[in-house]
Amino acid sequence: MVDVSSKHITTRTATARGRILLSALAFKLVSENAIAKGDVLTVAQIAGIGAAKQTGMLIPLCHPLPLSGIKVELMLDKKASAVDVEATVSCSGQTGVEMEALVAVSVACCTVFDMCKAVDKGMRITDLRVVRKSGGKSGDWTAE
Repeated sequence: MVDVSSKHITTRTATARGRILLSALAFKLVSENAIAKGDVLTVAQIAGIGAAKQTGMLIPLCHPLPLSGIKVELMLDKKASAVDVEATVSCSGQTGVEMEALVAVSVACCTVFDMCKAVDKGMRITDLRVVRKSGGKSGDWTAE
């Protein structure tokens, strides 16, 4: 693990996004809250929040961080038959929270997959990326 003890404590925030593409039937069932396993969007949101909190345990060289905020949103894109996921994570610390945001989105997408796999085995998780970060020595950054 990188030694961050000499870094200043600053407020750090990162936002990540990703999406899962579904068949028309799976998308319809998710949007109608009719998947057999339950409320896909709520369960995936909670899974993403929990995953962000566990990032330091999941990624071998990632620092465990005292997170001060985690927001995970899932939005339906009817035109693309997709669920778009966005996670914003924040803390006051000595290292960034990009990994926590990415893990939150990843696990939320995987949860959608798990809950819908009986209906659609061909789902695709795509476009996982950090889209914004702030704080720390390198300052603010936004994806193009």
